[in-house]
Amino acid sequence: MNIKYLITGCLALAAMTACNNNADKKAAADSTKAQASNGPGSVMKLDSSKRYIYLTWDDSPQPPGTINCKRVFHEEGVKATFFSVGFNVVGPLKKRLVDSLRKAYPEFLLANHSFSHGFRNQYGKFYSASMTDSALHDFLKNQEMLEVPVKIIRMPGNNTWAANGKITGQKANNGVVKALDSLGYKIIGWDLEWHEKGKFPQESVAEIVKQINQKFEDGNTVEQNALVILSHDRLFEKPQYVDSLRKLIQTLKADKRNAFETIDHYPMVMRK
Repeated sequence: MNIKYLITGCLALAAMTACNNNADKKAAADSTKAQASNGPGSVMKLDSSKRYIYLTWDDSPQPPGTINCKRVFHEEGVKATFFSVGFNVVGPLKKRLVDSLRKAYPEFLLANHSFSHGFRNQYGKFYSASMTDSALHDFLKNQEMLEVPVKIIRMPGNNTWAANGKITGQKANNGVVKALDSLGYKIIGWDLEWHEKGKFPQESVAEIVKQINQKFEDGNTVEQNALVILSHDRLFEKPQYVDSLRKLIQTLKADKRNAFETIDHYPMVMRK
């Protein structure tokens, strides 16, 4: 082959690849700009060719874990949702941390995980019929105190889903779940958990990635092509586990089928 034509062809291919990459970046930037201008809870069109991953981290603010997670997500350019707990907001540092999450949309979304984390992990009491009004007040107090910008909740201690009158999961018949649903709240559970073992991640990155891929391949998620991952800020306090979080994100990003979104752009949440 004539070397001149080979070089010309390579240059043309490189130029085309650069243009495509620039186009992808521009499209992503335009989408982010549109979401920012529309605000939390805005509706967006999901790409049917993508596998959407929703990183949902519970119990913030829990520095330094929350700070470390924010930094990794930001540096890796992925979106995430922080389900926050009001009684954890003690002192100016934690208040500033929650404020920073609220103001970081569309990169991060602040959502509601109750004020007391289920009366401080007393789940039997929290979900009892006699405590429905108190539990409801607990969520509403958290919503107001933290100025949560969306009506999206995760129930402490159980995997329940609710939207527009359709309720499934562990507490499908619970009074506070029904009350929140009737008030227009969307309740989000999880498809997969990165479990805690002594304040550290239990599964390896390879195990979590394998589970994620298996869930998508089997269609074993609540919504098609959408997977909600649950974990906790406090698991990522130490440098080695911060590195594990970064490795997970980088591994998932390497698969071009994957896209990351905040939970206000989860199909069930956007559906009227």
